[in-house]
Amino acid sequence: MEPLLSRFATIVGDTNALSEPGDVASYLAEPRDLFHGRAAMVLRPGTTAEVAAILKLASETGTPVVPQGGNTGLVGGQIPDMSGRAVIVSMSRMNCIRELDASASTVTAEAGVVLQRLREAADEAGLLFPLSLGAQGSCQIGGNLSSNAGGTGALVHGTARDLCLGVEVVLPTGEVFDDLRKLKKDNTGYDLKNLFVGAEGTLGIITAAVLKLVPRPKGRELAWIGLESPQAALDLFLRANDRAGSALTAFELCARNALDFVLRHQDGAADPLGATHPWYVLAEISSGRSAEDARALMEEILTDGYAAGLLADAAVAQNLAQQAAFWRLREEMSWAQKPEGASIKHDISVPVSSIPAFIEQAGKAVAKISADARVVCFGHMGDGNLHYNVSQPVGADRAGFLALYRDMNDAVHAVVHEFGGSFSAEHGIGSMKRDELARTAPPVALDLMRRVKQAFDPAGIMNPGKVI
Repeated sequence: MEPLLSRFATIVGDTNALSEPGDVASYLAEPRDLFHGRAAMVLRPGTTAEVAAILKLASETGTPVVPQGGNTGLVGGQIPDMSGRAVIVSMSRMNCIRELDASASTVTAEAGVVLQRLREAADEAGLLFPLSLGAQGSCQIGGNLSSNAGGTGALVHGTARDLCLGVEVVLPTGEVFDDLRKLKKDNTGYDLKNLFVGAEGTLGIITAAVLKLVPRPKGRELAWIGLESPQAALDLFLRANDRAGSALTAFELCARNALDFVLRHQDGAADPLGATHPWYVLAEISSGRSAEDARALMEEILTDGYAAGLLADAAVAQNLAQQAAFWRLREEMSWAQKPEGASIKHDISVPVSSIPAFIEQAGKAVAKISADARVVCFGHMGDGNLHYNVSQPVGADRAGFLALYRDMNDAVHAVVHEFGGSFSAEHGIGSMKRDELARTAPPVALDLMRRVKQAFDPAGIMNPGKVI
């Protein structure tokens, strides 16, 4: 294989073709340390032309290709298998913001641009890129699009797919599909870009995209709210949504367990409320008019919630530092589970109205499998997406608990299906959920996906073993 690897290395230059074990190790495992792989080489292209040359050579030689962004994915979609045959194509060097057009409210960014950097560039232009994730300091735009990332801003602005106007994609043959247009309306044939958004690198490699920007709010208010139950949270959401409409830009739900984990393991973390409560909501109001307008609307919502007996206590952030502290409590909930031992994850969505009943029934299903397991439930209640995670009992054996992974997934996902929900709301399928997709998707849907895959990637080189 050495002559072939030399041909790949020539495309990007020797310094950007990594093969030494110490150089490639960080590309071969994902954040939760559940998926590991081997690779023949890691290639770090700097241009679309180099990506095209890599894929052309890979198609000609039958070399598997695994695209990788910031390596923050949680379902193994960015990790190669253990064969050692694949080349990883890391997009980190393609990190230019090609254009920010404030008058059109668009930004054209390469796949390797880190999400936080893009948000900062938009902010400097007086605009907002509303995609917001806990991993935004390291995840990249190409990966966000390939996984159709959701995050806390999806309540109003939708997922990554909703924010994408056009893409530049290198196909497995090495051809370049250039659709970097700023149009908000375009009915000329099939919407091809949306085949690549959410495809997890199985149809080609996104190298750049045109993304929507929105006006930056003139006022923001953030409240940390203590409640007795998910039903109270739902009732509060319905009232807040009725009063605020699109000004309600976040409505995050979390159980006390999730907050406790963060308070134990995040340096400097503090409980925003004096007393403990079984459930919490982090609610955000964004006003396009003024800070005073946002404050008045938040006060109206909280006053109404108190009067209706829906909330027990609330703290409104008094400054930007406190707002950041509140958001950090929410964003660290995923990572704070790691020091608590093994965790069995579920990234699910159900209709918003079904969230309280889902939580109740899923809790019973979990208890039948592991009576002392700790449910760590948090997520984007406003759009029906919950991270329904289950941490091992205190003092339990890690390996023994993880042996329950399939049984626990099956039990929780059975409840999800009962409510007409999805077992993959925003993290994607990757390799973790591929078999479940095959078991549960309608046969016609699977057949259509396989036909699309065959049409775009007849050589079968793109991220093999992922999605389908």
